[in-house]
Amino acid sequence: MVIVAGSLYVDPAERGAYLASCVETIRQARSAPGCVDFAISGDPVEPGRINVYERWDSDELLLAFRGSGPAEAQVAAILGAEVHKYRIAAVEAP
Repeated sequence: MVIVAGSLYVDPAERGAYLASCVETIRQARSAPGCVDFAISGDPVEPGRINVYERWDSDELLLAFRGSGPAEAQVAAILGAEVHKYRIAAVEAP
């Protein structure tokens, strides 16, 4: 299991437009082979922060979905990012 999680930072005035530009990507990811979960959402406390959470069955399936990556306009809007990939060896019930 692979988890990609963290935060992106954009201009607070542009966050809504950025999130709107991600809707189709979210739909595509959620229907992609190996995607267990995929979410991009505005942080309720920090106006310019966007939370990212992805869960994939494998690195190969994640990379197959990624392809060439995000659109140039999305990349240009990101002022900062702290996103990491985690490999999970086991899942425990709460």
